[in-house]
Order: sequence, then structure tokens, then C-alpha cells
Amino acid sequence: MRAKATVIAPANIAFIKYWGTADWERTLPFNPSLSMTLRECVTRTTVEVLSREENDSVSLMTGEGSLEPAAEAFTRRVVPHLERLREWSGEEVSFRVATENSFPMGAGMASSASGFAALTLAVVAALGKQVSSEEASVLARLSGSGSAARSVEGGYVKWPAGEGNEGEHAVQVATADHWDLRDVVAVLQEQAKDVSSREGHERAPSSPYFEPRQRLLPDRLETVTQAILTRDFAALAHTVEEEAIDLHLIAMSSHPPIFYWRPGTLEVLAAIRRLRQEGAEVCATMDAGANVHMICTPESEAVVAEEIGAISEVSSLIHDGVGRGPMIVDEHLI
Repeated sequence: MRAKATVIAPANIAFIKYWGTADWERTLPFNPSLSMTLRECVTRTTVEVLSREENDSVSLMTGEGSLEPAAEAFTRRVVPHLERLREWSGEEVSFRVATENSFPMGAGMASSASGFAALTLAVVAALGKQVSSEEASVLARLSGSGSAARSVEGGYVKWPAGEGNEGEHAVQVATADHWDLRDVVAVLQEQAKDVSSREGHERAPSSPYFEPRQRLLPDRLETVTQAILTRDFAALAHTVEEEAIDLHLIAMSSHPPIFYWRPGTLEVLAAIRRLRQEGAEVCATMDAGANVHMICTPESEAVVAEEIGAISEVSSLIHDGVGRGPMIVDEHLI
């Protein structure tokens, strides 16, 4: 009988950004990052263990509800990670993989983080292995998606946890129950972005603003950590927005430059500043893409959604919030 396992793993939104990779072989960043694990933006992945005589295969669930072979570019990222996991496990097997997303892929919403976290944990489960959260984090990040290291944990997550080999995993700073923050995502772009996050990481050190940001990050990380622990939204909002602007400043000033924003991005940012001046507890952050994550308290979610949803360039809103992390489920895709 073939072993099979399905895992649902969440995306995350970084408050302190991972932008720039110092060690590509081990997927280690220049600086620690800190994120909020999401609840609704998830990837569901089923892994079936096959005999080694069969080939690895990767399928995607289409919008019509059918499984289709994944595009070559997607498969080229997945299969090397399957090889890493095969080597780690010592098992001479092959894998059949099927996956689906609840949100747009490749549009700057951490689909690689949820995707590789789900893939890693599903392979581990299908093989009947047991791993700690620290080892799961390390295995997920070796996919090449550093943010996947954070998606194996729920709540608020820091990565790397510390210095040296012992600290290369992610660590939970606070649980999902500690602070019920919401994330209303203004979707301005559903298709894959022109310049991948990996390419952005490669170009980041070429920006003249890269090193100045590195010097600011220890204080920012401490500020955001304390804001989460004390549930201080005002302190959180200031630093979260500062960080988001810096990521895109570095992208725009790298060589060659990368422009992720769209006109609607600026319109959304202006509306958020106005809402905050009017008393709403809301701030904006963006990963490498045009879409805007609006972090807010439950009391401000409705007014934020109403105001931002009325902007013509916003095609849709995703209502999300802090989540508890990955879970194994019985509803398989294959």
C-alpha cells in the first residue's frame, strides 16, 4: 500500500523583512525577520510515496477543480527539494505531489513559503518520520524559500532564531492567541510578478540603501518584538510601514531596479494613512509585489475593508488574520 499524507500550511506576512540572501547553499539571510502566520492564505499539498522505479511527478489543482501537470518552471523548483528530502530521509523512493493554493501564486503573497512548508511537512508525514519544529523549519528553508522556515510555526515567528548552526531555524515569539490581529489584503495583481523574489534577493545588496538598512534592523526587530509582546499597535504600525517602504526602496534602487508597485498601490497606501489619522488602527505592509497587506485590529477591520474595497484598482479583498500554523488533514488531492 502506498503511503500518502496531506498538509495544509499557511503563508505569512513579514513585519521585519527578509530581503537579501547571504548564503544561497543553506538559504540564510543577511538579517533576522519576523512575521505573522496567516490563517486563510494557505497551500494544501498531498504527497504519495512511490517505488523508486517511478518518476517524481508534480500536479497543480486548476480553477476548474482538475489536477494538471505543473508547468516546467514550477516543477524545476519542486523536484530538487524532493531530492533533498529523499537524501535527508535515506529512503529510496519517489513522490507523487499534488498541490493547490487558496490565494494567488507568485504575486508577492508568500505562496512559496506556504507551498514549500506544506511540501516539506507532507513528505515527512508520508514517510512516517517524526521531526521537531526546529528541524521542520530547517528542512523547509533548504527549499530555497527562506520564508518557508517561518510558515512551519503559528502565531508570530522570528527567523533565524539566533546565531550559528543552532539558531538557523525559526522560533515562535508569541502564539496566535496572544494578539488577534487581522490582515485585509488588497489584491491589485493576481498574476505572477515579472521579477521573482529570488531575483530580488540576489539584486538587493547592489542597492546603496542596503547597508544603511542593515544597521537599522536590530532596533527595528526589538521594537516590533516588544510591540507584539505588549500588544502596542501604535509602535507596531510605525515600524511595520517603515520596513515595507525600505524593502521597496531597495528594490527600486538595486541594479537593475525592480518596480513592484502599481498606481493602485500608492492609492491604497494613501487611504490607509488617512484612515489612521481618522482613528482606525491599521498599517500597511507589502512583500515583493503590488498587493498591500493591511494589518489592523478586529475593531477596525470593517471600516478598512469598506474604504479600501471601494478603490477601483483593488480587484478583491482577502480577509485573513493570525493563524495557528500547519495541520495534517485527511482530504487528499490524489
